[in-house]
Amino acid sequence: MNVEFLGGAREIGRSAVLVDDSLLLDYGMATGNPPSFPVGDPDPDAVVVSHGHLDHVGAVPSLLSGDARPPVHWTPPTRDLASVLARDTLKLHGGSYDCPFTEAEIERLSQVSETHGYRETFTAAGYEVTFFDAGHIPGSAHVLIDDGDTRLLYTGDFHTEDTQLLSGTTARPEADIVITESTYSNVDHDPRETVEERFAESVRTTIWEGGTVVVPAFAIGRTQEMLMVCEAHDIDCYVDGMGQKVTRIARRYPDFLRDGDALQRAKSHARFVTGRDGQRKRIAEKSTAIVTTSGMLSGGPAMTYVPEIRGNPTNKITFTGYQVEGTPGRELLDRGRAEIDGRVMSVSARTEAYDFSAHADREGLLDFLDSYRDARILVNHGDRCEAFAEELREAGFDATAPELGETLESR
Repeated sequence: MNVEFLGGAREIGRSAVLVDDSLLLDYGMATGNPPSFPVGDPDPDAVVVSHGHLDHVGAVPSLLSGDARPPVHWTPPTRDLASVLARDTLKLHGGSYDCPFTEAEIERLSQVSETHGYRETFTAAGYEVTFFDAGHIPGSAHVLIDDGDTRLLYTGDFHTEDTQLLSGTTARPEADIVITESTYSNVDHDPRETVEERFAESVRTTIWEGGTVVVPAFAIGRTQEMLMVCEAHDIDCYVDGMGQKVTRIARRYPDFLRDGDALQRAKSHARFVTGRDGQRKRIAEKSTAIVTTSGMLSGGPAMTYVPEIRGNPTNKITFTGYQVEGTPGRELLDRGRAEIDGRVMSVSARTEAYDFSAHADREGLLDFLDSYRDARILVNHGDRCEAFAEELREAGFDATAPELGETLESR
């Protein structure tokens, strides 16, 4: 079994792994100006997608140009999320050279789509493939590939701790080779219950003081998590942006959630914003929480809310996810000012950050990999892959960090 790393090697973004020039695992894009895509020009017999985040699924429609029609295998939630992301990408980049696909390729996705549940073995490009719940976002999967001689486990992104939305992964299928993500290989998350309590207390206090809390949240996974946290702690809240559409998708698949009824209660507790007739400006004057995209303040309805609430120090902006360097969210946290919707603004409202990560931390990664001490470990999807691989070797693992474009043979 040969494994070629077309993206995600020693980096985060544009994940893509090609097995024997035949089976493609993920085909994502890295956001940026311009965005970047996997290297090479793969022509796979089949595609398997681990989950519906842009850096894992964003470029999949481009594989369907010309006469190419490889079947695309994923869980039902991942299929639906991929369609939403593809259309959003086309809207953002369709008029420029930055988008590698058209509406025609997006339409073809439905023709080649094949959905599977967890632990249902299926055949793709001649391999036996099985999905296992990865606990990252709804529908996220570890991917086990078996060619009869070698068993390869591609972890995708995963989380080992329970959240309001999902149960942490407990799957540990036998494997000879493990390709593991390493996003938080040098970070220890605080217990989720502690983070939730701190967040809830801060938001309740601000609302009691008469302030408004803007909660920037990623549309996929994080928005649904924050709605459930607000409901669980009886916090008045609105939801705005793409997270509304994703919440509706997640509700269609309760079997891929920890508690589908709890998400329904959270949806009923929150008020969905239409954005018509100045509604957002009126909501920004209320003593309430507003869960909205984008999670890093790079677009979305947050462009209306933040300018409206920025001048009052009673108000608050509570970030719920990692803020990439150079994004408005990071600038605001570091400097108290940021470029919002084309204008550099100083912000008097208080800013806070809470670690609601959907990735395993260092302890979670090591706990997961402890089941694979006899396997070959290939570290990817991180900004310190080489360092983590070295730490694993010192702990007795057979671990390496492949380079971008590198092909490795099973041994």
